[in-house]
Amino acid sequence: MTNSISEVGFYDAFLLIGSNAAEAHPIIGNKMKRAACRGAKVIVADPRQVELVDYAEVWLRLKPGTDTALINGLINIIINEGWADKEFIAERCEGYDRMWAVVQKYTPTRVSRITGVPEDKLYAAAEIYARTRRAGIFYTLGITEHTTGTANVMNLANLAMVTGHVGVEHAGVNPLRGQNNVQGACDMGALPNLLPGYVEVGAAVGAAMFEEKWGTRLSGAAGLRIPEMFDMVLSGDVKGMYIMGEDPVLTDPDANHVRRALENIDFLVVQDIFLSETAKYADVVLPAACYAEKDGTFTNTERRVQRVRKAVEPPGRARPDWEIICDLAGRLGYEMGFASPQEVFEEIRNLTPAYAGITYARLDIAGLQWPCPDVDHPGTPFLHQTCFPRGRGLLQGFEHQEPAELTSDEYPFLLSTGRRLSQYNVSTRNSTILESLMPCELAELNAADAGRLGVTEGETLRFTSRRGSITCRVTLTDRVPPGMVFMSFHFRETPVNELTNSAYDPVAKTAEYKVCAVKIEKTQA
Repeated sequence: MTNSISEVGFYDAFLLIGSNAAEAHPIIGNKMKRAACRGAKVIVADPRQVELVDYAEVWLRLKPGTDTALINGLINIIINEGWADKEFIAERCEGYDRMWAVVQKYTPTRVSRITGVPEDKLYAAAEIYARTRRAGIFYTLGITEHTTGTANVMNLANLAMVTGHVGVEHAGVNPLRGQNNVQGACDMGALPNLLPGYVEVGAAVGAAMFEEKWGTRLSGAAGLRIPEMFDMVLSGDVKGMYIMGEDPVLTDPDANHVRRALENIDFLVVQDIFLSETAKYADVVLPAACYAEKDGTFTNTERRVQRVRKAVEPPGRARPDWEIICDLAGRLGYEMGFASPQEVFEEIRNLTPAYAGITYARLDIAGLQWPCPDVDHPGTPFLHQTCFPRGRGLLQGFEHQEPAELTSDEYPFLLSTGRRLSQYNVSTRNSTILESLMPCELAELNAADAGRLGVTEGETLRFTSRRGSITCRVTLTDRVPPGMVFMSFHFRETPVNELTNSAYDPVAKTAEYKVCAVKIEKTQA
């Protein structure tokens, strides 16, 4: 996030796109609701009637996979109506002409045809966002989980820069991260092409600092993305995997492909707090401590580094992740020498400039937001106040591309996946309280489609894609439009990712969970 969670209640306008904040990020969603009740104008861009639509001034019910065209249309209207921040563009940006060469083709009429959003709603949304100073963009996986995910994100940056809604409070581009420490994991280099602090793998100057500290030579080659790993297991090029805190059998797309890979791998290690579906394929399972059983830090979605303090001892033979990793490194001939999480954090401070001013002593008082370059720095509530990391912000043009898989006569429905309020990913199924709130999946099916198919509330149907087939009960609702189905991935009894498409974004290699074609059939009695 360029901005802070504490600002959310004071925005005057929100563009919420590809984000069901009320269910996936309920604390932030509640702040948005309160702001709307105060008078803030909410724009929701989503194919589903998510809860925040009830608070929205404008609902842009776009067709799944048309986000790039929608964003281009908003920028087109803003520029043609004279609502762009010309001063910000001139002083802080470059590449305007190249961006406009693409965007000018996305007239409201064309965008309405591509997205299904009426032109008057496009104009209304563009005016609210552009002409409200305290206006921010909030997005999540509905933007990124497409074959055009990278383009979607960069196009949202275009929209923010064209209107000058970045580098100030109560504005910005704000991805709501999916887990409590996704931001921290990225900061620490848990990405195949980056070292801690976002130093490019192979960057001579940056890598030298790590090599000196760690006393070893580093490979200059970027690692593999997740889909590449499983492909290479099946081709015989990857022989072993170490999976930590992840359950790809349930959470990765085209799950049958993942299972085939794990069935054929030579050696699999899984480190987790439960015996997950993936761990059932493992040769070795390393039991890990959960958040309440270890010390350390998390870095949340607003870049806030926070202390985590152990409340209870880990059960049985479970151990904190850092201890397991250190011992494993030692068995492999590299002694890390850490005696505590605080010692690990001290190395982070020394190698990651954005964390340099953050200490355990300071975190014992309150969390701090990076960048925090020295111990006297208060932290940074919002980013890019005077410049961007590359100097000027780069405006780029992005053409609309169709999703990798569209409907056909054989597969006439579009399936989209996401999260539910009462469950979260897959491990919350171990909570008896949460399980009592939502014990099974209910696929959302439009009532008109149900009538045409002769389907009743709660009936079990078969859903089949080009990759797999599952059965699931349905609930009849207008939350999804005709021709669309929505399911979550929380339930092993209805493993929806056996259906999803593993086609991925060419840059991030993030799969297109949000669009795949399915057919619906009655189950055999």
